[in-house]
Amino acid sequence: MAETEAWDVVIVGAGNAATCAALSASEQGARVLMLEKAPYDERGGNSLFTAGGFRFVHDGLDDLRTDILDDLTQGEVEQIGNLPPHSKQKYVDDVMRVTENNADEELVEILAGQSRDTMRWMRKHKIRFIPMFGRQSFKIDGKHHFYGGVNIEAIGGGWGLVDQLMQAAERAKIEIRYETALVSLIQDQKGKVVGVRAKGPDGFEDIPAKAVVLACGGFQANPEMRVRYLGPGWELCKVRGTRYNTGDGINAALAIGAQPFGGWSSCHAVQWDISAPPFGDRVVLDNYQKHSYPIGIVVNMNGERFLDEGADMRNYTYAKYGKEVLKQPMRAAVQIFDAKTIDNVRDEYRIKQVTKATANTLEELAEQLEIDVEGLKKTVAEFNAACQPGEYNPSILDGVTTKGINPPKSNWALPIDTAPYSGFVVTCGITFTFGGLKINNQGNVLDLVDKPIPGLFAAGELVGGLFYQNYPGGTGLMNGAVFGRLSGKSAGQYANA
Repeated sequence: MAETEAWDVVIVGAGNAATCAALSASEQGARVLMLEKAPYDERGGNSLFTAGGFRFVHDGLDDLRTDILDDLTQGEVEQIGNLPPHSKQKYVDDVMRVTENNADEELVEILAGQSRDTMRWMRKHKIRFIPMFGRQSFKIDGKHHFYGGVNIEAIGGGWGLVDQLMQAAERAKIEIRYETALVSLIQDQKGKVVGVRAKGPDGFEDIPAKAVVLACGGFQANPEMRVRYLGPGWELCKVRGTRYNTGDGINAALAIGAQPFGGWSSCHAVQWDISAPPFGDRVVLDNYQKHSYPIGIVVNMNGERFLDEGADMRNYTYAKYGKEVLKQPMRAAVQIFDAKTIDNVRDEYRIKQVTKATANTLEELAEQLEIDVEGLKKTVAEFNAACQPGEYNPSILDGVTTKGINPPKSNWALPIDTAPYSGFVVTCGITFTFGGLKINNQGNVLDLVDKPIPGLFAAGELVGGLFYQNYPGGTGLMNGAVFGRLSGKSAGQYANA
């Protein structure tokens, strides 16, 4: 292709949303170019740092085996005690509930309504999936009982997802240019987007295109933007994923009059090992996360509890609890488990890169982790006294609660009273930001008066309007896939019109 000849579609980004957009545009007969800001060895955006989990509509295990888990072995099937269905209404209700009814209803309907067909479409592109045995189930009588609505992951987690998507892009003969960052969008005199200005290894370059899809993530790796939109202190959090998601696509679109939309002052942020590096580690990946807090307690360095560990299933609280840790003294907290629950923590607690201590007394644990000793003893004594009897079951909302303390623990409230005691030190790790661009139901980016900007489409984390304050686990990758597929199809059709 001559350098001056326009590509049909240029996709900015190379993660899950971007690659789904590229594959979808290619299916429309479009010639597609992907621009990846990162070098080849760091490709894949935030998607690589995920567990690869997808939340989508299905009718249970038998239904999944028809076209999503079609290569599941009989031995794997026999390990499953319960893998509950996930209805569209449940999906919609969960998103609306955790976002306090702020989510854009049309976007939520598209996300839930197209989730199953998008998973089927990904499977046709040879993306393989498996139940999340190690992360989203508890064993009861030797069988895995799944919970929380996100029970299926790509083989190999985030790394496997990116690798499989890149193989699919290669089969579709989609070109990818690495170390090539978006600088700005190019418009003609009528305001139509006709290409991008990029900076690659050889300097600046204008790349003409009939359509552009922005799918290069939020602004979570940009400390200035974090403070500007999320508030003071956010420059000090750790970034769970790629260092390359610095808001380039959002800023380029806003510069030509795109409409900002969504939860600009909120984000997905979790409890993250305090010794983790500033950005995501491509070996440890998401194992710095510490998500078994519902079966323990969480205290700050004064030894005080500050959140309801059992407010809901982990999938509906973990994305907002990182922010609560950021508010605590020294931006740190400690998750504490006793001998009754420590064996049930997730595999991420067993990696060698973990900040932990184990002791036979609470006093010794506090001293090892520099928690206020008297504060911790007082908190645990009050917590233990408040625990009410009940039938403990970590795979459901069991109602085993506390009484008379604040904050309460609404489920899974077992006394912390059996040595040895284990403590894991966490801080705040940001995953992605919720503010972004407004799109319509075809993936077109809208301007400030809700008119489509011709030739400009968007997908993934930089689309605003789905998440506010919180999000249900597994909707991030599903969002990228659904709207990547949708925007890529629209861009391909637009380019060939």
